[in-house]
Amino acid sequence: MDKQRIALVTGGSKGIGAAIALTLARDGLEIWLNYRSDHEGAAKVSAAIEQGGGKCRLLPFDVSNPADVEQHLQPLLENETPYALINNAGFTRDVILAWMTQEEWTDVLSVTLGGFFLVTKPVINNMLRKKEGRIINIASTSGQSGMAGQTNYSAAKAGLIGVTKALAVEVGKRNILVNAVSPGFIETEMVKDLPREKILPLIPLGRFGTPLEVAGVVSFLCSDKASYITGQVISVNGGTYR
Repeated sequence: MDKQRIALVTGGSKGIGAAIALTLARDGLEIWLNYRSDHEGAAKVSAAIEQGGGKCRLLPFDVSNPADVEQHLQPLLENETPYALINNAGFTRDVILAWMTQEEWTDVLSVTLGGFFLVTKPVINNMLRKKEGRIINIASTSGQSGMAGQTNYSAAKAGLIGVTKALAVEVGKRNILVNAVSPGFIETEMVKDLPREKILPLIPLGRFGTPLEVAGVVSFLCSDKASYITGQVISVNGGTYR
């Protein structure tokens, strides 16, 4: 019997990350669920995975903190290698650039891009030795089209798209596929305060998406059906940006 594959999902305690973890668990992968401080949310996701017959290991660490990442992740990587890494951790600090503090700029980039580097580097070293793996970076329409009040977030997500394309070229010959999924307006805490009456007319499908609709694309990219897809950005945005 083949050993169960592992998926490491960062920022997995709620929203899109939680939906991805639950979906990949239903696909048969063991989940390593990373989160920073939402212990209650992470415990709920873990319980749901285990109730469905899956396995979940909780990994509470800050992806932007090098010592934290090494302490929690390195001991696991000495014995096991995730088949899939989903870089989902990220957050917003929305303000126009003229009023933005250096901290608001740095914090957003540190989690999205710094977190990508700190988590992906040790994982990919293991993947290279095994000559297989899937890396999926959760970007955003904001990183493709730009969004007023989100220069920091747009820069971080655009950077994530760039590293997706570059890394795909670096590791393709070792059978490691690297892609990005770019959600638009998705029903999560991140959009709860947005003016829907102004946004909905801009979405051709006329509604916000769901976390499960994003998770479905991640599931596909982790499957054998996506074995010839790498370096791509797949948008899940209802037609908002084309």
